[in-house]
Amino acid sequence: MIKEQIRDRIFKELIDENVIDLFQRNMMPINELMSYYRCAIMEVETKFKVLNEQFSLQYDRNPIETIKTRLKSPEGIVKKIKRKDLSFSLQSIEENINDIAGIRVICSFPEDIYLLAECLLKQDDITLIEVKDYIKNPKESGYRSLHLIIEVPIFLENEKKNMKVEVQLRTIAMDFWASLEHKLRYKKDIPQEEAELLAKELVECANISADLDNRMEQIRNRIAKNK
Repeated sequence: MIKEQIRDRIFKELIDENVIDLFQRNMMPINELMSYYRCAIMEVETKFKVLNEQFSLQYDRNPIETIKTRLKSPEGIVKKIKRKDLSFSLQSIEENINDIAGIRVICSFPEDIYLLAECLLKQDDITLIEVKDYIKNPKESGYRSLHLIIEVPIFLENEKKNMKVEVQLRTIAMDFWASLEHKLRYKKDIPQEEAELLAKELVECANISADLDNRMEQIRNRIAKNK
């Protein structure tokens, strides 16, 4: 159940009393929906763990370093509903918010990102909804990652439901940069001129990080060739 303090914080941010009333009346269905998203996360996480195990047995290497999962908070969902000017209903949430369930796969090398994505999308119960390749086309900030929105079935007592999951695949270096950039982005009271200089510095760091990824991958390939 959602803690009282979280619910109170959500309500303070909502202006429309009708939305507050709808939220209160739909608490139970929302909790049920969130449990479905948790199940979808478990399904996708298991798929990646199985792939990692297979590569370990067949090729004596593990392309996955770590797997992180997250479920968007009810507070975050409400904020997104307001920002997108969506109607407050379970159908609207399922149809219009694609990143409630999220899984981040941290890989050793850039090649592993595309290999794992290809292996996942080949599975007959996975449907690709959307792909955004921020590795080949980095964001202006320097951010790099491969984003997939997929649909995966979960099997309940009397039905099968298709649930959306956002999958992010990135290298260790990409994840390190993104984590620090995220923390720095929310620092307040920085003069505009200084903020612009810092933004340029972050882009430069992202380029250095990408170069490191490529060089390490080249070293890995040379070692594999000598074997």
